[in-house]
Amino acid sequence: MSLVDLVMPKLGESIMEATILKWHKKPGDPIKEDETVLDIATDKVDSEVPSTAQGVIEEILYKENDVVPIGAVIAKIRVGAGSAVTQSQPSPPPLKPAYEEAKMVDEIPFQPAASPSAIQQSGANNGIRFYSPLVINIAQQEGISMTELEKIPGTGQDGRVSKKDILAYIENRASGKNEQQTMVSQHPVTINRHEVQPANNEENNNQLAIANTYTGNVEIIEMDRMRKLIAKHMVDSKHTSAHVTSFAECDVTNLVLWREKVKKDFEKREGEKITYTPLFIEAIVKCIKRYPLLSSSVDGDRIIVKKDLNIGMATALTNGNLIVPVIKNADQLNLVGLTKQVNGLAHAARNGKLKPDDTNGGTFTLTNIGSFGSIMGTPIINQPQVAIMAVGAIKKRPVVIETPQGDSIAIRHMMYISLSYDHRVIDGALGSTFLNAVSKELENFDGQRSF
Repeated sequence: MSLVDLVMPKLGESIMEATILKWHKKPGDPIKEDETVLDIATDKVDSEVPSTAQGVIEEILYKENDVVPIGAVIAKIRVGAGSAVTQSQPSPPPLKPAYEEAKMVDEIPFQPAASPSAIQQSGANNGIRFYSPLVINIAQQEGISMTELEKIPGTGQDGRVSKKDILAYIENRASGKNEQQTMVSQHPVTINRHEVQPANNEENNNQLAIANTYTGNVEIIEMDRMRKLIAKHMVDSKHTSAHVTSFAECDVTNLVLWREKVKKDFEKREGEKITYTPLFIEAIVKCIKRYPLLSSSVDGDRIIVKKDLNIGMATALTNGNLIVPVIKNADQLNLVGLTKQVNGLAHAARNGKLKPDDTNGGTFTLTNIGSFGSIMGTPIINQPQVAIMAVGAIKKRPVVIETPQGDSIAIRHMMYISLSYDHRVIDGALGSTFLNAVSKELENFDGQRSF
């Protein structure tokens, strides 16, 4: 008999850690291969972790709500014929080694205020302090600002703040032990809807501890985990990309009439309802092939053009949150294949069945704001992509039709589309050219085509 390590699986190229939501097994429980051991959550999707071996859970190394680096050992499984469970006291999880490994992957520099106490705490002569992604993530979830994080004494190398340090600080803060120290180093401020009035403004260079007060009849709603992650992702995108949005109007009458004509036969033959989304994705893919820079990302001073066209589609969940599942290699799928992918991913998203890989690798995103009645919008780029397209509601309007016989007015199905793009990579000329190419592709839809 032997022990097999169960490690936190790799969940995508950009995911470095995951949060343990729930353990389905405890020490001493039998486990089958591929049976679910625990539920985890990343900044993109929730997922299940299956067992990699059959045996008995010998030891669990992390608790629920712990943030664990990818590749860290999270449990041990005893395997082998006739193996018996040793009921030894579980050893404490190897938090520091896992933390040190995560820290070396991507350290985040921060320049603190030039106060002697902060420099002494950091243990660095130049006053620069580094925080691991794990510590930064915990600080964001607990509402700890960088100024407050700077004041936490660190026991790690060169005075760095470890996971143990920040968790101890959070525990002491909850019990009020940090209150006296905070009041000595910071000046309290009271905020209302009309003004900000510091209690003591003699030293303007000091950071202010802000206490929010609310007047009138209000309801305070705590953000759930996904909403916090969405908020951070949106703000980070605005800080990363130079957003520009262009608009175009297109006549989608041919497309609308074709869908109305074939939708019953399509569902009868393919067992799937055909929506507008796969038709939009089909047009987008054709145009990206002509303008490949729209499927790229930025890495420092380099532009990485993505040859695999993986189209993300923003999907609203029943709780009001948003997730972006990705159709991989969309350029290799026909309309039927796109429809099956769109419907399958949308159904999985709304029922919490998406896998981590379902939200990774997107190179361009489509969001259908028209499904909620909006006629146009300015979407935020889904990092690390450089562009996102929004399609508005399709409305019947009288428009001028130009023909060789002269102009006429007709009732047409009209739609606004918009493209938000990263001006670091996509200039206005290219952005507008691509947008109009998609518009023409939709306007020139072949109403006699088969599916």
